[in-house]
Amino acid sequence: MNPVESNNRLIRKVINFMKDLVHASRGMKKKSLMLAHLITAAVVALPVVAAAQGVQNPLNSAFSTIPTFIAGFLKAMVMLALPVVALFLVISGFKFVSAQGNPGKLSEAKENFVYVIIGALLILGAWVIATLINGTVSQLVN
Repeated sequence: MNPVESNNRLIRKVINFMKDLVHASRGMKKKSLMLAHLITAAVVALPVVAAAQGVQNPLNSAFSTIPTFIAGFLKAMVMLALPVVALFLVISGFKFVSAQGNPGKLSEAKENFVYVIIGALLILGAWVIATLINGTVSQLVN
């Protein structure tokens, strides 16, 4: 079987799947139904189209394996999240100053500060854990 026939069979399967999905979702509202169909079509059809066109890997060759991709993604998230964390620390400090001894506003400022610290620890902790796992896996493989 040549690639064109294989792709045509796969596209027919996707169309039949979409028809079955329409019949199964008769009671949903129109907008949510359309959104569900659009998401399903994108998830199912885009890889088929990409495979048919012979799309090359758009990632850098340094991110060709899953562990290195996850480590790079988390490193980028840390680089984006640290300025946001710094901004929210400043906002939290401003809330402390503007509370002026009001117990309600002070408790809100403390709660905000705790949430900022927890978020920062989660982001940095995920990056540290991924880096440790990546190092361990690379040592085991080599």
